Amino acid sequence: MTDLETRATPSSRAGALRRAAPALLGYAAVRALGLVALAVWSAARNKSAYTLLTARWDALWYTRVAELGYGYEVRLANGDVHSNLAFFPLLPWLERLVTAVSPLSYADGGFLVSLFASLAAAWGIFAVADHVYGRRAGVCAVLLWAVLPVGIVQSMAYSESLFTALAAWALYAVLTGRWPAAGALALLAGLTRPVGMAVVAAVWVAALASFVRDRRAGEPDGARIAPSAPASASASADASRVLGMLLAPLGTAGYVLWVGHHTGKGPLGYLDVQAGWRNGFDGGYAFARFVAEKFTAFPSALAGVGLIVGVASVIWLYVVGVRQRQPLPLLVYTGVVTALALCASSYFGSKPRLLVPAFPLLLPLALALARLRTRRSALVVGSVAVASAVYGALWLNGSGPP
Repeated sequence: MTDLETRATPSSRAGALRRAAPALLGYAAVRALGLVALAVWSAARNKSAYTLLTARWDALWYTRVAELGYGYEVRLANGDVHSNLAFFPLLPWLERLVTAVSPLSYADGGFLVSLFASLAAAWGIFAVADHVYGRRAGVCAVLLWAVLPVGIVQSMAYSESLFTALAAWALYAVLTGRWPAAGALALLAGLTRPVGMAVVAAVWVAALASFVRDRRAGEPDGARIAPSAPASASASADASRVLGMLLAPLGTAGYVLWVGHHTGKGPLGYLDVQAGWRNGFDGGYAFARFVAEKFTAFPSALAGVGLIVGVASVIWLYVVGVRQRQPLPLLVYTGVVTALALCASSYFGSKPRLLVPAFPLLLPLALALARLRTRRSALVVGSVAVASAVYGALWLNGSGPP
């Protein structure tokens, strides 16, 4: 690990919460602004903002899983089969739990889970950024995540907020050497979305790098010889890392294998389920064709230019993160999330939403924002928050996220 990864952490949960309070309050304010804008614009169009948040698109699929279990599917006229097996089970399980212990509906449960998960995600993002770059950068990272153009998704009964919370805290556990916790959180992330494999990859790569580093630290290295740790301490550390590595893939692997068994199609059965939704990994070929087709006419060409600029910005932010020596687990996690989002042949309109969990991409911007004077940074964040709130309201009242 670099010296940035070894910053001291708060000694107690209460201290950690106090340290994160400005970030969490700022996040809540931005999300409240987005919800108010959505409510006002939806009322003007005679629509229910709450329905838009809880009972459309993927939210309906999650509530159906919670209510009826797996096995529901829709056969389209073109032969495609949309099966609810494509949706990982943790969010529906939590919706069912909320309904079991309260008078709330499954949709209400999904909204409530996302509400608390988004706050947990904001806290996790702060913890990671604070640990690596300091408190001010941590606050800025959370605010930037809140004002994403598609930030309204964080308040929907979708799995993005839940997954981001689990991923962020798993990465924090890795950075602070809490390997069993990292593995357990990676397991839960793997039960939330297919991209949970990004968290698994981060845990495994970081653990293997830690093994190698510890072995080298105990051997002569030219003029420097590091003192060896006691054998019992070394064995305990090794066992902790191994436990984390063993736990990490169980969520993703367990669900994928269960789907294969349930469908009778073996270990690759989940790929068949995704194929029914026309989801797959083609290295970005379908997305490139989609962008190229935008240049066949003038009005749509502007959208094509916007898509190219957007993809280039994502890649540029990742490269900047590498140059700034972000910790290895963050780079691995972000790389896998970004690759899966941009190189999948899924619904192209959902790609910005799929990048919401890739919060380390925002760290270079957070560092730049943290260097500004408080008044100027507040003006920047406030202006972008208003634009994001308006865009989110228009987006959900339009075609919305698929």
